[in-house]
Amino acid sequence: MIEATSISYQVSGKYLVRPLSVTFHAGEMAVIMGANGAGKSTLLKLLTGALKPSSGNVLYKNKDLSAYTSEELAKERAVLSQSYQLNFPISVSDIIMMGRYPYFNTSPTLHDQAIFDSAIYTLGIKHLLDRDYNTLSGGEAQKVQMARVLAQVWQSKGDNPKTLYLDEPVSSLDMKYQHEILGISKRFAEAGNAVVTVLHDVNLALQYADRIYFMKEGELIYTHAVGGNIDLESLYQIFDVRFERMNTETGRQFLITDL
Repeated sequence: MIEATSISYQVSGKYLVRPLSVTFHAGEMAVIMGANGAGKSTLLKLLTGALKPSSGNVLYKNKDLSAYTSEELAKERAVLSQSYQLNFPISVSDIIMMGRYPYFNTSPTLHDQAIFDSAIYTLGIKHLLDRDYNTLSGGEAQKVQMARVLAQVWQSKGDNPKTLYLDEPVSSLDMKYQHEILGISKRFAEAGNAVVTVLHDVNLALQYADRIYFMKEGELIYTHAVGGNIDLESLYQIFDVRFERMNTETGRQFLITDL
């Protein structure tokens, strides 16, 4: 569904992403991980079209990403960035409805309103609708933005898969809501769509991802298909931290640091 071939990104002659090739499939949730400065967010921007690769190309549904108009892309994929701040007053309701803007000209249809209602129900944020967005906590803003991107790619049928790109979607959330957001993302993927997300917590990635891509200094170092044993030596190379593998009674593995 998303195929990047030999893509790289340079600034002033310095590689932020070194040439790499990677494919993301409909029906899967993929996680990109690495230490700070590894190139995770830059790679995500290359995949979304926010940045143009210095080399290589990105195909979306077998069509070069650069061949799509912004209007076409807005109906194919939604992007949740790390920045949630706005410098003007706007209601939570208006923020979420922005996700439907690609689909109507002047006012939302009944279908748009139904999707809006489904998104706020899914995130459990009906009580925030009349609030000024700028008065929200970081966690509340994160959930509102998640509702916006869900509304943008919401569909009742799985015959036209969509994509969610999420850059650290749980960074401001407590443990309960981290699992809630990632559970919603996982179900979106299981419905036949693609999810590509940047996370920092290896154990969260192991619980929700189908595949994990590990980066270091702009390079794709290691790919782990969830279900097999993760390579602890590769993790040490990437994070410079020793991990010890543990297993639950259900067979799910999790890691603890071995300092």
